[in-house]
Order: sequence, then C-alpha cells, then structure tokens
Amino acid sequence: MKYNEQRDLRNNKDLNERVLPNLPSFCNAFFVGIEQKTTPLTRLGYARDLAIFFEYLTTQTATFQGRDIASLEKTELNQITVDNLEQYMAHLTAYEKDQTQRLNGERGKMRKMATLRSFFKYFYRRGDLQENIMTKIDLPKIHEKSIIRLNDDEVNKLVVAAAKNPRDEMIVSLFLLSGIRVSELVGLDYEDIDLANKTFLVTRKGGKQTILHMGDQLHDKFASYFQTGEFTKGTPLFTKCGHRLSVRSVENIVKKYAQTAAPLKKISPHKLRSTYGTNLYKATGDIYIVADVLGHRDINTTKKHYAAISDDIRIKAANKVKI
Repeated sequence: MKYNEQRDLRNNKDLNERVLPNLPSFCNAFFVGIEQKTTPLTRLGYARDLAIFFEYLTTQTATFQGRDIASLEKTELNQITVDNLEQYMAHLTAYEKDQTQRLNGERGKMRKMATLRSFFKYFYRRGDLQENIMTKIDLPKIHEKSIIRLNDDEVNKLVVAAAKNPRDEMIVSLFLLSGIRVSELVGLDYEDIDLANKTFLVTRKGGKQTILHMGDQLHDKFASYFQTGEFTKGTPLFTKCGHRLSVRSVENIVKKYAQTAAPLKKISPHKLRSTYGTNLYKATGDIYIVADVLGHRDINTTKKHYAAISDDIRIKAANKVKI
C-alpha cells in the first residue's frame, strides 16, 4: 500500500475512533457532507478545531456551562451568539488544554474560525440554522510574512554540510532541485523514480499524481544515491532503521544542516521549496511555469510568493529588446 493511502487510512481512523465520538452526534452529518471535497487530513483538522470550540462553549459560556459535549443538540446551534464567537476568538489567543498552555497567532485563529465558517455555512444551507451568524464575525487580519529563501552561498554551504550523509544530501538536493513539498518527498518509493526517462512521480495535495521531470544534476544525484544501498520495488526512498522517514524527521534533518549554512534564518523544507521557486522564476521569468512545477492550484498563490522579485525580471527585460 502506498504511503499516501496508509496516511489517509490512519487519519480516517483517528477521526472516526478518537475525535468524532467526543463531538455532538450531529457533527457526523457535517463530515459526511464535506467528504467528497476534502482530504482525511483536512477533516481531522476540522474535527480537532470543533472539539476546541465545543469545549469552550461548555466551560466558558453561560448558556452551555456544565453541559456534556456529546449531549448537545443541533437545534442548540441557534443559541450561539455573535458575542460567543467573538469571545471564543479572543479565548484562542491563549488557553489551557490537557494542562498545557496553548497559543494561537493570527494564522492559528484564522484556521479555527475558518472551520467554524464552514461548519455554520453547512447547517445554514441545510435549513438547520435560522441565520448564519459567522457572516457577522470579522476574521483576524493576516499580515503577510516576508518570504525567507537561501542565497547561492547558503545553498552551497547547505549541500556541503549534508554531503557527509548520502541520504541527507539527496533529501536536501531534491528540495533544492525540484521544489517538491515535504509530504511529497516522504511518500516517494523507489519505483517512483525513472532514471531512464529522467522523470519521477509525486502525489500532490488531494491525492493527484503528477510526473515531474528531473534535470541532469538531479538525475546524477539520484544515480549516485541508488549506489549507496539496496533499493527494490516497494522500498521507501528515504528510511531510518528500515522505516520510512516521517515529515518531522525530514524537517529536523533540514534544520540541522541549515543551522550551519544559514544560522540567522529559520529554514524548513518549505523554505527550500521557496528557494527553488525563486530560482526558477528568476531563470524563466514565467510565473505560470513556476505555478505548474510547484503544483499551485491558484496562480495568485504563486504571485503572492514570487511577485516581490519581479523587479529583477523587469531589469533584465529592459535590456532584452534593442533597435
């Protein structure tokens, strides 16, 4: 069974056996209703967000104080007020769960409120709510973060630092030479790599499979990596003690070498992906190529990340046409 299938089964199991039983029973209809257009990971995230919301309702609001979450009825959603929702958003800034202090910045708040927006919209559309009060809530303003990338010298230092370990060098090189996501990288198996045709198969968000082309440098990196061990059909591309590396493990690998290459930058696999996207855009000047290779569904996502370097392209373009 492929990695992505195993991950989806695991997330579905967590949703159905660990989270949903602790939510009001009417929530089941919501998750059935969104199943066809969401991934198991998305639904699991929604369920965890709803668990936080209902815990707040039953511990912090006068209307629902002391109620058992599982006993809540669908009709009682109509008793939730705008004040409840605004106070909940304030509550998310810092709250305690399982004797641990939990903090949410603007992005964490936005995600949890977006879950409620989908939740209330679903039941309002079905006619179960008298009004959709989420439309009256001003959501947190999101401030754009500056895009952190590695420069050429830092890239070189990163690759050199990882070169002592063939697996780690291959991981770092794959990010920097293809721009794939960390979830796509950990899901790669040996048979997904076709050296003869210089292509490899990745599973994008939502389960869509895409064939990507590798340049000569990445091809040579793969060829060298395959000489370092025994790889057969069904073998994960990156392992430790015979087990597939997790997303967290890969994040820690990147972090370890980045501390040497760029100690003042907080580098993650996504920052290496941004570095690749930046270099690709500088080389091609074509935002649509960058969007396609990175697997962005919305071109505006690509523009948001790479429009900042468009001045470089304009300067080059100014000297392209002569008379």
